[in-house]
Amino acid sequence: MIPKDTEATEALRSAWDDMIQALQEARDAIDQPELMPAPATERNLAEGYRYLMGYVHMAVERVFHSDPQRPHFRNALSVITRSTIDNADAIYFYTAIDGRQSYRVRGVPGDTRHWRGEQPLADGRKAPHYVIFETTSGDLPGDTGSLMELRPGVKTQTGRLDSPAIQLEADGSFEILLAPERPQGYTGNFISTLKVTPPRDAQESAEPRSRYANYISGRQLFNDWEHEEAIHFEITQLGAEGTHAPPYSATAAADELRQFGSIVRNQMHFWNAFWTILMGTYGEREGSIPGVAFPRNQFNTVNAASGATGGGQSTNLYAGGVFELDPGEALVIENRIHLQPQYIGFQIGNLWGESIEYANQIGSLNGHQMTADSDGVFRIVLAHSDPGVPNWVDTTGHREGFMSPRWTYSDTPAPEQWPSITAKKVPFAEIRKHLPADTATVTPAQRREQIRIRQQHVQKRYRAF
Repeated sequence: MIPKDTEATEALRSAWDDMIQALQEARDAIDQPELMPAPATERNLAEGYRYLMGYVHMAVERVFHSDPQRPHFRNALSVITRSTIDNADAIYFYTAIDGRQSYRVRGVPGDTRHWRGEQPLADGRKAPHYVIFETTSGDLPGDTGSLMELRPGVKTQTGRLDSPAIQLEADGSFEILLAPERPQGYTGNFISTLKVTPPRDAQESAEPRSRYANYISGRQLFNDWEHEEAIHFEITQLGAEGTHAPPYSATAAADELRQFGSIVRNQMHFWNAFWTILMGTYGEREGSIPGVAFPRNQFNTVNAASGATGGGQSTNLYAGGVFELDPGEALVIENRIHLQPQYIGFQIGNLWGESIEYANQIGSLNGHQMTADSDGVFRIVLAHSDPGVPNWVDTTGHREGFMSPRWTYSDTPAPEQWPSITAKKVPFAEIRKHLPADTATVTPAQRREQIRIRQQHVQKRYRAF
């Protein structure tokens, strides 16, 4: 009879070898042409390895430290795990849950009057500009490694709640109940973890399916980086308080080692295919989505978040494109708002989908940070060096990269009320010819102050203690 410790040693070594193989396959997505990586410039290659290690960091937390019975929220993306053209204004949070059970989420925000459409405080501790919770049945985007996961019905949102609808207690705190059904007589904040859906296709049973959420995720969006502060959430499975997990086992560890490697590999492969095929980043091809594929130095059609476009925040409208600028060139972008949204953002990313540096440089702007011209248009200048005008976004030297505008509406307006966005490539020396005559001048000292505020906010947003 083989001793148990020998069996465990062999099982774990085998799982480790499988994990290493999966990580090697993830690494191949950086420079193997058949896996559709970003162009092999020195900087893209270097950033590709950093991008890969971001998925390693993310997968360690998700796989080895996840317990739906005793959950706690983690950053899905952050300054060290950037991907999917992440929003520089957002904390992305998530945790695994079991949608058949009930949970309570608690939070104590700062001043929230702006959640109700009132004038926000000029200073003092404020809640994030906008918060949304979403419960979902299915894998996190990219986990399968296959674009087939974007088919309708593969993922299902079972419920959501955003800040304008959150009811606050007298002391300013809030609680949210997550459960398959709203208890009779319950009138508080509630998110369903169950959705009954029709069959996806003819191969499935004709009976409706009960889809239970297996994770809750969301965003905290920051507008005023100087005064808005993150909310620290607590989540508890009702009835599981005070319990503990069983002792860790070799079987569990082996399963998690393989799952870890699989997630890292699949994320790398999925998003390469997503950008290259569906989004047509390097030219439209078979499988690119008409009207959604990314044009160069321009934007695609504004669209609502959907599974076909990689998901995203369900209350957002999105557009996208790829900037392509040589030295001495700039883009002048015009963002026209027809119906005021709850949030306006503009971010850029490298061709891996990592957000461009947003703490120590200006790789993003939001509605609070941007200045509208007298005609109400937000004119953004994307350039390699500071042109000394408001609303400059810094390419940080990237010749090519993603552009991602976002607009948040709790209730999606009619398409004729959607915002519009256009871009024009101009010589850097002629930028002011394409801006209103009264466009202000931003001095180097003022620019440094903008960046100081950004540095301070990002440090606070992701503080560890």
